[in-house]
Amino acid sequence: MAGKIDTKLSELAIQLPQAATPVGNYVAYTVTGNLVFVSGQLPLVDGELKYKGKLGENVSLEDGQLAARACALNLVAQVRAACGGDLDRVRRVVKLGGFVASSGDFTQQAAVVNGASDLMVQIFGDAGKHARAAVSCPTLPLGAAVEIDAVFEIAC
Repeated sequence: MAGKIDTKLSELAIQLPQAATPVGNYVAYTVTGNLVFVSGQLPLVDGELKYKGKLGENVSLEDGQLAARACALNLVAQVRAACGGDLDRVRRVVKLGGFVASSGDFTQQAAVVNGASDLMVQIFGDAGKHARAAVSCPTLPLGAAVEIDAVFEIAC
């Protein structure tokens, strides 16, 4: 029987990807107490990195928002794995940390990361509202335009 969040995902026509395997010496997530810390997720779609480059140079604001949304889908896939497949265990999205590869004069990092924030609220409702950072950086791993990490509260 599908849970409440799985039903919501179906209503939104969202199919979560498989949780990505880390590409370095770290774990995809760490559970401590009732918190899940999810490592930074890149905009991987079907196992392929999408949205490479820098905002303000060769990536549009709209594509940056789509990149952030892809990162958010990967975050939810990781927390699903951390919860043994049961997303109804998620009590709250506590915090997102958004990193946006951008030119020195690009100032819309917050608008880019809204692509992830909006998706969290769509999926989890009020429990998806979270604290957040949206910062600029010169380069991200593999040339990605966006990377996002997260903290979730779950039922133990």
